[in-house]
Amino acid sequence: MPARVHAILVVRPEGRTPAAAHLRATLAALAAQTRPVDALTIVLCGGDAELREIAARSGAEGVITAAHGTGFAAATAMATPRLIGEAVWLLAQDTAPDPEALTRLAGALELAASVSFAAPKLVRWDDRSEIVSLGVSMSPTGRAIELAAGELDQGQHDAAQDVLGTDVRGVLVRREAWRQLGGLDPALAGADEGLDLGVRARLAGERVTLVPSAVVAVAGDGVAGLPAEHRSTRREFAIRTAELHRRLVYAPAVAVPLHWLSLLPLAVWRTIALLVAKQPGRVGPDWWATLVVLVRWGAVARARRQIRTTRRAGWSRLAPLRVSHAQLRLRWDGDGADPSAPVRSELRFFTGGGAWTVLAAAAVSVAVFPALLAWPVLGGGALLPLRSRVAQLWADAAYGQRALGLADIAPADPFAAVVAVVGTLSPADPSRALVILWLLALPLAVLGAWFAATRVTERSLLRIIAAVTWALAPPFLTALIEGRPTAVLVHLLLPWLLYTGSVAHRSWASAGGASVLLVAVLACAPSLAPAVLVAWLGILIAVVAARRGRGVAKIVWLLVPTAVFFAPLAWAHARAGNLLAILADPGPPTGGAVAADAGGRLLLAAGFPTPDPAGWSAFLEGAPVWWVPLLIAPLALLALASLVTPRWPAAAAMMALALLGLATAFGAVGIAVSFAGTSTVPLWPGAGLSLAWAGALGAAMVTLDTGLVPRVRMLRPAVALILAGGVAVAALPALTASARDAAALTNGPASTLPAYVAAEGRGDARTGTIVIDPRGSGMVVQVVWGGSETLGGQSTLQATRTAPTEADRELAALAADLVTSTGPDAVAALAERGIGFVMLAAPTDDVEAVRALRLAASTALDQRDGLDAASRGVLWRVTGDVEPRPDASAAVQDTARVLALLQIAVVVIGLLLAVPTAASRRIARRTPRIVGPAPREAR
Repeated sequence: MPARVHAILVVRPEGRTPAAAHLRATLAALAAQTRPVDALTIVLCGGDAELREIAARSGAEGVITAAHGTGFAAATAMATPRLIGEAVWLLAQDTAPDPEALTRLAGALELAASVSFAAPKLVRWDDRSEIVSLGVSMSPTGRAIELAAGELDQGQHDAAQDVLGTDVRGVLVRREAWRQLGGLDPALAGADEGLDLGVRARLAGERVTLVPSAVVAVAGDGVAGLPAEHRSTRREFAIRTAELHRRLVYAPAVAVPLHWLSLLPLAVWRTIALLVAKQPGRVGPDWWATLVVLVRWGAVARARRQIRTTRRAGWSRLAPLRVSHAQLRLRWDGDGADPSAPVRSELRFFTGGGAWTVLAAAAVSVAVFPALLAWPVLGGGALLPLRSRVAQLWADAAYGQRALGLADIAPADPFAAVVAVVGTLSPADPSRALVILWLLALPLAVLGAWFAATRVTERSLLRIIAAVTWALAPPFLTALIEGRPTAVLVHLLLPWLLYTGSVAHRSWASAGGASVLLVAVLACAPSLAPAVLVAWLGILIAVVAARRGRGVAKIVWLLVPTAVFFAPLAWAHARAGNLLAILADPGPPTGGAVAADAGGRLLLAAGFPTPDPAGWSAFLEGAPVWWVPLLIAPLALLALASLVTPRWPAAAAMMALALLGLATAFGAVGIAVSFAGTSTVPLWPGAGLSLAWAGALGAAMVTLDTGLVPRVRMLRPAVALILAGGVAVAALPALTASARDAAALTNGPASTLPAYVAAEGRGDARTGTIVIDPRGSGMVVQVVWGGSETLGGQSTLQATRTAPTEADRELAALAADLVTSTGPDAVAALAERGIGFVMLAAPTDDVEAVRALRLAASTALDQRDGLDAASRGVLWRVTGDVEPRPDASAAVQDTARVLALLQIAVVVIGLLLAVPTAASRRIARRTPRIVGPAPREAR
């Protein structure tokens, strides 16, 4: 047994931890040792007065004061010159040894002269039945592997002795080995210090042994070992720093430069891997650690020199003590799930009738829109063609030159990115993607609503009823027959947003998917932004209150992609002095909503976005339609009844969504920020009504799922069918509108410009056409770049502009010169700006003033030198050389690249988070699918 043992006790208060209480307990445990220490040196990191007083009364032979930020390695190095005796015992303020601990550790050193390090069994401070550490090894890639951490102590490891390394806390080291090896490596940042010391000892020909009978309780908040669990960022930084540092230190000299060069590419790869593994919180510490190790050549050189100086054995000596890949797989095979946790039931999409309902909806869609099977392009309402090439679709979605306007440089509407995604699904003919979307809209609505209903009920019948009711909702069918692509997409995306967003606090997979869907929903309907923000704040408060902050990062992430996508547009609107315009509906401004009077608001409250409720007035040719809102009454009554069911918390959340949707719809009809020519256009209330329908339908399903009357189950299917039947009757005019030729949908056009221009501009978006539209109050002038005005090329910045820009004034002057026979020659000015065509739009108002103005403009254009009539009275071509549209400046292109990279990055992060993994699927199987308490009845 060593004649004398010198204990080094390092003390550092760590914020909220009770350092004084732990220090007293540790000193008391030292005093109670059956084999007392011969000398004690205390290193105080920081100037805490209470700790200084305790140290002064401890009887230590010396007390060293150090700065608060001093690590365990540096603190022990400060005490090393004062060592007396043959062994040094490494302790921190939170390491309380059992009375026999030192006796047994010292005995292990005495029994074998080759043993230089004896390590105890570390157990939890407040629960000594749980092992904190009992030996540490390495994976083949150099990652530290705890051999018994987190296990219940049943003596299963008490026979273990030889290990590669150990936790540094409580280790007893021969003094000569300690001095020879140079103590702990401070570059490890507090992680893997015992493992590194063990590796160096093994290479020096020494042994490291475990002494499981020597027990030391650790609280985990001292200066030794990894930072506490609540300091997750520091903890992950320390782990990764130690791993990368050891990799450079242990590598052969010839491989060190290669390892160093691989640090940054490896950090990029690990970022992707961590996002897929649903661990985004580790990305920041991982990069921080990489950058630190990347520039710390001196620490690597010192550590390599220390190993080279003391090395007596080869690296092959460590191989038997490493953990192999096969052993790692065995450790990972257990899913770690709590056996008592609830097990998720089967989805039953096929056996429960969900798939058949989707197929039935597809058949109904073909019957409702049979002509779409032959149409190549969909037109009418707010529909416009798409670009002919996918690259042009994505160019319209980027910051830079806009597809409309003389010289507009501005950010694109986020909706342009949604259009680009839709068009990319049909790369050979992007415009056909809208036709396919319309044909698949009903089955897609059923599919999304069916999955969203799985968050509310396990009953197959109720899922089907919810899906059918959602697909027949008046806002959706109105959008389909009136040709409103933004409203259609919102209705299709909302169920998936609710499906993922309702459990975003549970997993990063749901949070990642919901964040991307939220961008798409708000891109199609910015008017939903206030409702989304209120709902987000409510969820955040609920997570903080109910889960003590667990999951807050996931909820915060939900808004990050949306903020990145909308920030450029919001900044542009703010600079124009019209920030409210951020709520404008994307696409061409289109009216047709209910009026903002009492009658209109009553229709909105009933769920109808147009003055003609569900089209019944036109269907009945003017007959009274007061009874139509009564068809929706069962839904409203069931939704209200949900608040008195046992699942009222979930019902209250659904009703809150419904109220937010109604408030959005009411506010939308009273806000007009867009202009169609010289007329203002209010916001479309259908998006808010879709949200209201989602909330009311979810609340109604809660009522039906819980049971209307106890033990009277026959009422449930009957009431559910009454609910769906009422909505189906209300949908009858919309479902027959196409057959009655009452829908706004048309076959094309493939271009809003004449065929000659469309052919010229099909592959070149730099071909410009100035379009002059005579109106009763003057002329509306616009420049269209490419072969057509397109859906993705629309800009809310232009549609909401309340004051002319310099480019607007220049365009107005140019148009005035063209249509006045006495004006100066403006054809050369057109050619200089890349405009090769002049078009007179077809009159929208058949009044004498408009006809006269159009005739005068046509006559003036016919008389212009340099213009050739390509289509008499409609289109003129510039006969001279037309300069190509000037490219954007280098600064604009650089800005576009930066914004594109940021937007792509947040979307990629969201999608990587959403990718399921084996671990996330295992966790999901142990998590109930329903949000909130589920009913006790069997399905």
